[in-house]
Amino acid sequence: KKEDKAEETEEKEDKKEEEKEDEEEKEEEEELEKEEAKEEEKKEEKEKKEEKAEEKKEDKKEDKAEETEEKEDKKEEEKEDEEEKEEEEELEKEEAKEEEKKEEKEKKEEKAEEKKEDKKEDKAE
Repeated sequence: KKEDKAEETEEKEDKKEEEKEDEEEKEEEEELEKEEAKEEEKKEEKEKKEEKAEEKKEDKKEDKAEETEEKEDKKEEEKEDEEEKEEEEELEKEEAKEEEKKEEKEKKEEKAEEKKEDKKEDKAE
């Protein structure tokens, strides 16, 4: 009977020991899971940061492209303005020439008219 009692006590202690170990194991596992969750969170944060940086880079690229396009548009506009100016100057020159021709013609006609008048006067004399 004494032996049975001792055996029983030993079994109880073994069981307690086992439960204690199970509890410790469970706690360690929970700790590990927490650590892993933290790591996961860190990883996600890092990915978000990288994504943001990438977006910023893309935005910068887009801004640069837009800036370049605007510059090219401005250049194009300036070129067109220059061409328009040249065309206008050309037109003014043409008009000045036309005006000159017209004046020449009028002078000739005046001279011819004067000659005619002179002839008339000569005849009258």
